[in-house]
Amino acid sequence: MLSIVSAYIEHFTYAGLFVVLLLCGLGLPMPEDIALLAGGFLVHRGITRYPITLAVSLVGVVAGDNSLFFLGRHFGTGLVRYFGLTRPGSQLQINRIRRFMHRYGHRAIFYARFLAGLRALIYLTAGSFGVTPARFFFYDLLGAVISVPIVVSLGYLFGGELESVIRFLGGFEHLIWIVAVLSLAIYGMRLFFTRTNTTRT
Repeated sequence: MLSIVSAYIEHFTYAGLFVVLLLCGLGLPMPEDIALLAGGFLVHRGITRYPITLAVSLVGVVAGDNSLFFLGRHFGTGLVRYFGLTRPGSQLQINRIRRFMHRYGHRAIFYARFLAGLRALIYLTAGSFGVTPARFFFYDLLGAVISVPIVVSLGYLFGGELESVIRFLGGFEHLIWIVAVLSLAIYGMRLFFTRTNTTRT
């Protein structure tokens, strides 16, 4: 897959990179990290320039994410019906999701940038349950400013060892998962002890 994407981007250069990343954001069944690595790999080979590749990658990633967000925003009612959340008794569940996105949506949007498996679902949910476009754009851009240069730079610096880089990224995502789970566990424990102390007083 990496060789196919590299050949496509090599032929269409920056426009090809942008289109692939935009399609990845809209649900193309291919990890966008592959396209970012391919972009860095072409810089390694001297076909493209690093600053332009980095800028195009950032714009493509954010454009894809925001396209997915606005799909959720405009078709959110249909998505809610599709997942069966309009059945009797489901309004409580909808309100819980809406409260969660209102209170913690910015964190979910930021961390989703590092979690390929949950990224699309969280962005659609953010659009469907009332996160404002400005808020989504800010936290998505914040995550992209961190993640995109890392992956492109890996492709550039380790162009000859891309298979190892891909395996490393898999391990990195697992690490992010562990950190996220531990953060939720710590938050849950704090919430439990806070409520316990409040009940006692």
